[in-house]
Amino acid sequence: MRQKLARVLGGVAIGALVFSGAACKADSGSEAGGGGKAACDLKIGFFGPLTGDAAGLGIHMRNGTKLAIDQYNKDNADCKVNLSEYDSQGDPAKAPALAQQAVGDSKVVGIIGPAFSGESEVADPIFDEAGLPIITPSATRPSLSTKNWKIFHRGVGNDTSQGPAAGRYIKNVLKAEKVYLVDDQSAYGAGLVDEVKKVVGTPAGQDKIQVKQTNFSAVVTKIQSSGATVLFFGGYYTEAGLLLKQLKGAGWKGTMVAGDGVNDANFIKVAGEQVAEGTILTCPCAPATAAKGTFVTDYKAAFENAEPGTYADVSYDITKIMLEGIKAGKTSRADLLSFINSYNGTGAATGVTYKFESTGELDPAQVIVWAFKVNAGKVVPDIEIPKA
Repeated sequence: MRQKLARVLGGVAIGALVFSGAACKADSGSEAGGGGKAACDLKIGFFGPLTGDAAGLGIHMRNGTKLAIDQYNKDNADCKVNLSEYDSQGDPAKAPALAQQAVGDSKVVGIIGPAFSGESEVADPIFDEAGLPIITPSATRPSLSTKNWKIFHRGVGNDTSQGPAAGRYIKNVLKAEKVYLVDDQSAYGAGLVDEVKKVVGTPAGQDKIQVKQTNFSAVVTKIQSSGATVLFFGGYYTEAGLLLKQLKGAGWKGTMVAGDGVNDANFIKVAGEQVAEGTILTCPCAPATAAKGTFVTDYKAAFENAEPGTYADVSYDITKIMLEGIKAGKTSRADLLSFINSYNGTGAATGVTYKFESTGELDPAQVIVWAFKVNAGKVVPDIEIPKA
């Protein structure tokens, strides 16, 4: 058709004008007010740590998103969706610039992430102003859903489910009488400890560390002298591994319990296999290695036989929600946001029924919390923690 128009109207400039118009039409689906099945080469962004101390968590989530997009593109080769990666390194200081980069790309119609709560607090207002819908697979701080961000959705339960469940495990399974609490002062870690404390009551002691801290001698001495048999740690796997290594090296015989920020194989590498043995790690998610359907097989085939890590299956499922919307012609940010808000469907990998409350929280009936245990150098499922 372009050749025919060029012959009739004549001139290279007219041909260029027609090409420009076609390009604008293809891109219009990613603008706030547009939409339509003609839009191709749209983008879904993954926002989280892909390098740095917390990359082990982010890479598995990114892989789940990538797997969903690759499978979609195989079935829709004539109108593909691309993956844009925003490597935050889990650092809130880096998040605003990355968020601005994402909203400035009109092809980006949805974000999987941000992965962590601290970066969410500074990036989500930017996404909200731009009307760019997000679904986080892992940012669990409860207050994120109280900010009136219209674009916010959470694909897992928040720390008002995980924290109390961890507290119940400490009381009912470990039957600990003295519990010491430590957090890394991050939005996630401090909030999680607050929720655990509500269940375990007055602790034997409580302290704070800093992200990237490496010497924990002062807090080690306090934990030992407290007589605590359980340490609950709110934070991420690098600091958790180093703290536990120094604790055990000083002769402490107790058990560390930690949340999903530590639930990664890299925790064992940092702490050492013998030191990490017996550590309990919670997650508002089921084991990704026991995901439904062909997810585990597909994941291992795509990523050099690697086992799917924490939240890989959640990321896969929530990415498929966005892809389902795009396939249905919801190719603008506004239309995709409306699609997500009204979504009600079962995840192929998790088996969770994804439907979101007006605040963006996952339907509470769908929230589960699992305890995992480090055993023989691996993080393995222990029990699904009963609800109160």
